[in-house]
Amino acid sequence: MTIEEAQQAVDQWIKSVGVRYFSELTNMAILTEEVGELARIMARTYGDQSFKKDEKHDLADEMADVLWVLICLANQTGVDLTTALRKNFEKKNIRDASRHVNNPKLRSNE
Repeated sequence: MTIEEAQQAVDQWIKSVGVRYFSELTNMAILTEEVGELARIMARTYGDQSFKKDEKHDLADEMADVLWVLICLANQTGVDLTTALRKNFEKKNIRDASRHVNNPKLRSNE
């Protein structure tokens, strides 16, 4: 599925099953909540915390939840995420062309 197809599929689902989009502000709050749930799993899987007994920890599902709400916000605000991502790559390629390869902190594990 392309990003464009994902935006279309989310829009179709919202309009047929979800009735309508939540407000942009509500979706921003939901996005923050979903990122927090992802962070909890990351902290317990890769950090120093441990999972509580019977605690759900489906990393892929939490990432998909974050992506879903981000796509909702893009659809609501008229952002074409394919174009936005392409422009972001262009920006990074110009801005960071030599920044990371010249960063001694990134080379310390060699």
